[in-house]
Amino acid sequence: MEESDIEQVSLSLLDAANDRNPVVQEQVRKSILTLGKQQPDKILSMCQDYLVKHPKLATGHRVIILQTLELIVQFKIDEISYKKIKSIISLASDEMTRSKEVVADWQQAASSILVAVGNRYINDIMEEILSKFQPGVLPHLFVVQTLASLSESNVYGMVPFLNAILGTMLPMLSMTKQDTMKCIFASALSRFSESILEYLANLDKAPDPTVRKDTFSSEIYASYDILFCNWLQSRDPKLRLTVAEALGSMSHLMAHDKLEEQLPKLIPAVVSLYKKNSEHYIISKSLCQVLEASVNMGSRLLETQIDGLLLTLHQEVCAPVDYSNPPTVKNHNEVLRCFSILANTFPDRLIVFVLQKLENNNERNRMGSLAVLRHLINSSTSLMETKKLIILTSLRQPLSDQSNKVKKMVVQVISAMAHHGYLELEGGELLVKFIVHHCALPDTLNCGRHPLDPEDVTNESLRSICENTLHLFTTTVGRLTDVLWPSLLCYLTPAQYSNATTPLCKSLILLGNKKKASQEPNYIINFSEQASLPSPYVLMIRLLVNAAFPFRGRGRGAPSLRLLCVLSPSIHPNIQKVWETEIPPLLSLLEESTLESLNTRSWEDSLLELLSKTLVAISNDRWSCQLSSEATHYLPTYNSSLEEKSFLYRCIGMTLQLCNSQDAVRKQLQEVLVAARHADAIERTGVAVGVGLCAARHLGDTLAKLEDFSKSDAFKKASGIFGLLKDKNEVDIEKVKSTLILCYGYVALHAPPDQLLSRMDSNILKGINKHFNTKDLTMKLSLIQSVGLVARALGACVQRQAYVFSKKQELLAVIMDFIKGEPADTMRTPIRHLALETCAGLVNLEPVLTENENFDMLNSCLASVYKLPPADSPDGSKEDELLSPQEREALYADTFGALHDLLRNVLARDLTPDGLQSVFKHIEVYLSSKLDYERERAVNTTAELLEFYLASLTVKNMVTFHNLGALLGRLAPRCTDPSPLVRRAAIDCIYTLLYIQLRYDGFALDYKDESVESLVTLREKLNNPDHTVLYRTCSELTKIISKRLPQQQLNTLIFMLFEGLVDPQANCSRASSVVLNTLLKNRGAGLQDLVPEILEVLYIRLQAISEEQVKVAVAQSILILATQHLQTVINTLVAYPLPFDNWICEMWIALGSDSTLASQIMDMMMEKLSVVAPYVDKKESMLRPGVSKVATSVPLAMTCALREMMLNGQTADAVVSLFPRLFGALLVRLGSSVGVQLPKDINSNSLGPERKTSGKAPAFFDVCGVAVEALRILLARAQLEEVVKPLDAQGAWEKMQDQQRHVDGVTMLARAMAKHAGPRLPAIVENLCPCLNNIYECQRVTVCAFFSELLNHHVVTELMMMDVLMNSMMERISDPSATVRMLSIRGLGNMAVGSPEKVNKYAKELLAAMSSGMEEKDDPGKHITLEAMTGLSKVLLYLDKKNVQLLVVYIFMKIKPFLESENDEIRSTSIMLLGNLSKFGSGEAIFKDQIHNVLVSLLLHLNDPSPQVVKASKYTMRMFAPVVGSEQIMAMFQNHLHDDKGLHYGEFINDLTKYIIQDFPGMLNFYHITVIQFFKSNWAEVRAGAAMFIGFLLGNLPEEYFSYMNMGSITNGLVLLLQDPEPLVRAKAAEAMGHFH
Repeated sequence: MEESDIEQVSLSLLDAANDRNPVVQEQVRKSILTLGKQQPDKILSMCQDYLVKHPKLATGHRVIILQTLELIVQFKIDEISYKKIKSIISLASDEMTRSKEVVADWQQAASSILVAVGNRYINDIMEEILSKFQPGVLPHLFVVQTLASLSESNVYGMVPFLNAILGTMLPMLSMTKQDTMKCIFASALSRFSESILEYLANLDKAPDPTVRKDTFSSEIYASYDILFCNWLQSRDPKLRLTVAEALGSMSHLMAHDKLEEQLPKLIPAVVSLYKKNSEHYIISKSLCQVLEASVNMGSRLLETQIDGLLLTLHQEVCAPVDYSNPPTVKNHNEVLRCFSILANTFPDRLIVFVLQKLENNNERNRMGSLAVLRHLINSSTSLMETKKLIILTSLRQPLSDQSNKVKKMVVQVISAMAHHGYLELEGGELLVKFIVHHCALPDTLNCGRHPLDPEDVTNESLRSICENTLHLFTTTVGRLTDVLWPSLLCYLTPAQYSNATTPLCKSLILLGNKKKASQEPNYIINFSEQASLPSPYVLMIRLLVNAAFPFRGRGRGAPSLRLLCVLSPSIHPNIQKVWETEIPPLLSLLEESTLESLNTRSWEDSLLELLSKTLVAISNDRWSCQLSSEATHYLPTYNSSLEEKSFLYRCIGMTLQLCNSQDAVRKQLQEVLVAARHADAIERTGVAVGVGLCAARHLGDTLAKLEDFSKSDAFKKASGIFGLLKDKNEVDIEKVKSTLILCYGYVALHAPPDQLLSRMDSNILKGINKHFNTKDLTMKLSLIQSVGLVARALGACVQRQAYVFSKKQELLAVIMDFIKGEPADTMRTPIRHLALETCAGLVNLEPVLTENENFDMLNSCLASVYKLPPADSPDGSKEDELLSPQEREALYADTFGALHDLLRNVLARDLTPDGLQSVFKHIEVYLSSKLDYERERAVNTTAELLEFYLASLTVKNMVTFHNLGALLGRLAPRCTDPSPLVRRAAIDCIYTLLYIQLRYDGFALDYKDESVESLVTLREKLNNPDHTVLYRTCSELTKIISKRLPQQQLNTLIFMLFEGLVDPQANCSRASSVVLNTLLKNRGAGLQDLVPEILEVLYIRLQAISEEQVKVAVAQSILILATQHLQTVINTLVAYPLPFDNWICEMWIALGSDSTLASQIMDMMMEKLSVVAPYVDKKESMLRPGVSKVATSVPLAMTCALREMMLNGQTADAVVSLFPRLFGALLVRLGSSVGVQLPKDINSNSLGPERKTSGKAPAFFDVCGVAVEALRILLARAQLEEVVKPLDAQGAWEKMQDQQRHVDGVTMLARAMAKHAGPRLPAIVENLCPCLNNIYECQRVTVCAFFSELLNHHVVTELMMMDVLMNSMMERISDPSATVRMLSIRGLGNMAVGSPEKVNKYAKELLAAMSSGMEEKDDPGKHITLEAMTGLSKVLLYLDKKNVQLLVVYIFMKIKPFLESENDEIRSTSIMLLGNLSKFGSGEAIFKDQIHNVLVSLLLHLNDPSPQVVKASKYTMRMFAPVVGSEQIMAMFQNHLHDDKGLHYGEFINDLTKYIIQDFPGMLNFYHITVIQFFKSNWAEVRAGAAMFIGFLLGNLPEEYFSYMNMGSITNGLVLLLQDPEPLVRAKAAEAMGHFH
């Protein structure tokens, strides 16, 4: 390669170094660097010359060249000649100092070159630099900076020069006036000092080990004097900080006496900078270095500074730390280092200072003091050893701080103290208490506002930290085991620590198991010796109550049970085995459960059973009595958690049940009743259940105690003296009475059955009855509940013995009064729910109610519940009376459940059709209510009752289910109710009714009737609100009912159905019409003369109906009639206006019900379509030229009718038999409709003027859309879903309607038909062939497009249609329409794909057709040419060589001009065609030459912007591979050029050029000249690829082949590309230039 070429390229790169695009700029730099690595001296010289010759070069441009120079020096410094190094030093020095002004980027780039050279040639660099660093003259700013940088990068080389440099620099300091220069000097002194310190610290590696600190002391001190006395006072904050940083480093090099002398001034001066600068890290770092230097030399004067220092450092450590801002974090750490340094010298003073600061209540102060304390505890362990007690004492104040941020810091200090033995000392227990207390923190009250302070610590966060700390103490700090066990038990029982239960239990379990495993004697706790611990009774009760609510307190249930197991030997020696057996299954149940899935009542009963077994195992009455006593005294602990308190009452009841001492039982019952807080409903219930449990073994004592209690002072009203308190006291008395009433109820429930009846009237009811006359809500609820419990108890008892409950009617009347007294429009209390439950219980008892009593009860109960507004409707109650949505929903559910229980119990007493009717008559009035929720409630209740009736039915005698028809008549219309709930429940009712009828007919209970079971399927269909679905479902329902309905029930059913037609819900009249439609089928034969009028009347009636489902039902009735008078109906309906409205459409759909009639209608319509003109040409305007196509009305109406008819599934047979003709007719109709407009007078032939305005506006009516819809429906009806699916997915229907994309749509249709409907094609083709000669071009285009695509599929040959289709295509090659000609050529090409075995048979015709296509003159869009090339590609794949060989080169030459076509498709098609030609030229030298002629084009088009062209290029090159003449290139093409794999273009071209050089050296000249031609390509990607090709070719070219290359052309071409408008091209040109070496 000529030197001049490299120079030209290098100069171009240097010119382009400041390219506006950063990617190009970077590539230029890389290329210069690449060239520089190969010829460092040469490129460095050129860079130097360039800079010298262009003194006014833009600064940015100059900087890039200098930076590149630096990189070359860094990489190749060992290979650069010394002479060149000297010149580089000179150049860089000159560039750096040429401008007196500071131009940072430029001068920094030059300085960096000097530093890079200085790493190897330090002496030469220093010679140059020092020549510009003369005594008495202020140097250039970057001279000083370069010296500073050198001292960092080459410590061992620079330190020997520093003494002299410092000596020269000293006078300059006094001369410096500018702050910028002062900054540089100060920074240099800082870095010099750091270098000297590093040198002295590594003297063993230093070249001169004799260097000492005092070598520099005098110069450093002199410099210090100027910096400290003069510069530190500057107003420039940057200078002050730089000077401070320097003073810190210099302090270590100052003589001890000088430093000692300066300390009283230096420390205050550095400290004072905190107030002058916002950036504190540098100041703290400097201060730390000064303190370290003074401590290291044992300064005495430091003591005089300590007080001020501590204050300042404390202020700094208290500053907030922003962890997203690293300087604040570094500053904090430096300040803590300062405290550590001072602690080594002044430990006592420092500790006293910090502890005094702890007393300050300010949050920031306290947090800072705690941070210092923690740091000292961790870092100065030995110094802190004697201070432990005082530190412990001083922490008491911070422990009471209210700030969560302070608390978090306290926890961190406690954690540090725990690891260093503080917690074992006296006072350590307070720290443990602090941790436990904060494990119990409640959640933060979030008012919806985000905290303003990002450092805010939430309660949740602090609690989590404390829990983790407690766990850490338990697991990793072994010395704390005896501190925590068993003292942590103290925190389990007080209420304030309840939220800490889970972490406490977990820690105690770990500690206990550790003690147990190591068999330590204090594992078993002697509670009597440790008075501070809670008693074992209270502990056991506490943990049991915790377990009763296992998911509260962050999942405390399982840990509480596990701790019980750990503590079992300590609580009582007899219970260990019981708990080891009973508790694990409970734990397993908890692990499998969630809060929602756990059955609360069952779980609580399991725990009570555990308690019972525990007491039995202990078998000590004294122990049990003590347990009940302590549990009773422990009750107030749960005053703020009443559900837990209620469970504790149950535990007390269970314990008393197992006590044998009557005195103890009476005493505890008295305490429970007196101490209870009767005002709360939950507690009242808890007390009552506990008393009831006690009564299970102590009935007499319990009743006696209740009697005594009722006479006690608690029931006496206040005297007049306390008149002001009278009302309140009376309220309290009502609450106490409520408790007493409930107690009697639960006593009855739990009383031994053999003692209950004898006590009922004399004790229990006597205790309840006296309180009935009350208006107090609480007492009402208690009375209702208590009566209900009595009824339950008696119900269970009377099953064993006969008993007539004489008080039944009296109690029921009271309960009914309560129900009637409730407001009708709202439900705020559970009175209804409890009253209904109680009624349900009372109904079961003897004596039986009279008919009037029964009627009144049911009527009142149903009205009270059904008429309530829905649960989610707004409640107009006062704010304080409102229930939450969840509470309302639960209350409603409970109330309806109780109502259904009552109705079931009533029905159970008379399980006969009459008994069912007596209940149903109360419900049926709500079935036709206008309110959805009332109908839903009524039908749901009916379903529940019928299911119960069926399940309970026992047929002994042949009884008639005489009210079946009446019930069905009421329920059947509800199957179309607007409410889906009503619909589903109604069909459930019918299902059950039919099975009840079957049971009465004598069928077994387990008999399943197939027709009735099909209702289950119908039920699912009722979920669909679509009217058509509901209509069909009701039809099927009618058939099933008809099948199962006895003849004698029919009249009743029809009567009820007539009523159903006027149902307030219009939907429901449809169900009645379904049955009536069945009757019309045999009654309409004589109505022919009246058919038009009937149709007209019903047509008008249909329009008046607003409910769609009713319209469908009535329309169905009309259409049933029409099947009997077809011709009259058709003549009438065809005359209706276009577009057909919805009602006419429904009628047309119904006409397809009879397959034979449908065939006749379709035949008639196809005949009409074939003879009537599809459209007429009309001139658009007198003023404008051109005509538009306007549809004729008759074919349009017929098409609409066909479309609607085929929507009926019953037309399937007719459609299949007529399919070829229907398909052909509709396809041709479709072709005739594209671009056709509606006539303005579309309904001029309609019957009657009034009809012209009916229906939709013609603007929404599309001629072509009708044909497309009809064709799609035809395919679907012919069960060709496989044809329809791809057409839907590909948007083919829309394309068929679009004039521009019509051919594509038809092609998709033909493709789908060929794939999925092959056997139907011969008849279709036979029907369509005559249409190719039609006068309408649009019809010829449509049919030709269809045939063209059919030839793409082998089904044509299989069904022997090839000759017919080929002849059709050949005839159309000369069609006057260019579109038809293009489609015919496409079809001929497609034949090679569909039937390749036939290609050679038609070889002559095919080649002639394709050749003429490529030469087509009347083809402005080149569509025919493109089809011809595409077709020829397909044909060539299967043609024999003999048929093509003589034409190969001719075709090749024809194709070549298209390779660079601007049309992507033509480009890709021509490239594909070349690939397909390749097999015919193998072995021919002339063909090989042709391949090499186009190979460069193909290679460059691998980088084409069109993916289609890239794919074609890959294919063709794979085809060329065997013919190219190189094994290696063939392997590359075949291995790397896969369609589905990406290609790393650069690597591919790089490897390829190596093989081209190796295998075709003689063609190098041709190749590179061809590539250069592509430098002017239209596509930037191709130009870029050409540049890459040339670059890799040059990079891989051996020296001896350079003679083949026209380097001048290459160089000139790349230089031009480097100025290309596209950044991609410029970047690749620059990259290619990098290979010029």
